[in-house]
Amino acid sequence: MKVHFYKYQGAGNDFIIFDNRNNTISLSEKQINQLCDRKFGIGADGIMLLEDHPSHDFYMKYFNSDGKESTMCGNGGRCLVEFARSLGILEKETGFMAVDGLHRAIVNKNKTISLQMKDVNDIRIVNTNYYLNTGSPHYVIFREDIKDIDVFKRGREIRYSAEFDPDGTNVNFVEFQGDKIVVRTYERGVENETLSCGTGVTASAICASLYSKSKKSSYDIITTGGKLNVSFKKQDKNNFTDVWLTGPAEFVFKGEIDI
Repeated sequence: MKVHFYKYQGAGNDFIIFDNRNNTISLSEKQINQLCDRKFGIGADGIMLLEDHPSHDFYMKYFNSDGKESTMCGNGGRCLVEFARSLGILEKETGFMAVDGLHRAIVNKNKTISLQMKDVNDIRIVNTNYYLNTGSPHYVIFREDIKDIDVFKRGREIRYSAEFDPDGTNVNFVEFQGDKIVVRTYERGVENETLSCGTGVTASAICASLYSKSKKSSYDIITTGGKLNVSFKKQDKNNFTDVWLTGPAEFVFKGEIDI
C-alpha cells in the first residue's frame, strides 16, 4: 500500500508522521524500524500517527525507532501539533490526547509551539542523582564536563543498569552555563544520543531548580539540536505544576512510500 508521509523536526529530534484519521495504517515493529533507518529507510528518531479522538482534537500515537510504541515525546508532540495545524485541525490552540493523558498546546507568533507537559509530583534520588517521569522516565546527572562525556557509552550503561529494570530509563547529562543549562540525552528506544529530547529537557529543568535551590520558574536550555525553554510552577520540592515546553517544530519534506 502506498501512503503519504511527512517529515518534521523539533530541535533536531526528527520524526516521520502519518495522517491516520481514516485508521488504515498499521505498522509492525519491523516496518517502523526499517522506515526509521537512516541508510535503508526515510530516517528518523521515531514515527507518529495522528489519529481521531472522540472528545479532543486528535490522538498522538508514538513509536521509537526500535519499532516499539513508546511513552510521551515532547519534541514529537510539538511537531504533531504543527502537522495538525497544517491539516486545518487547529489554528492557535489545541487539546489532544497522548499515552500519558491530555495535553494543551499553543502556536506562538514567533512560530514556536508551547506544549503543556504532565505535572510532576514524584522525584527520587537514585545514586545521588535524580529520577522522575515527565511523560517518559528520566535519570538526570549534573556534571561540569558534558562536552567530554561519551553519552552513548555512559548513557547505555545506566539505561540498562539493574536499578531501572525491566523497562530502562532515558539518561540526561546536564551542565549549568550562566543562567542557562546545557543538556545531552541518551534516549531509550532510539538507543543513542539524540540532538535533543523534549521530555528530557523538561526533566532537566525541573531538576536544575532543585539542584541549584533556585526560585527560577523558567529555564532556557541549549541542546545540540537547538534551543528550548521549560517553565513551571514549583509548589514544593516534589511537586511541579503548569509545566510547559516551548520550542521549534518544523516541516522538512513529504513523500510517498510503499508499506
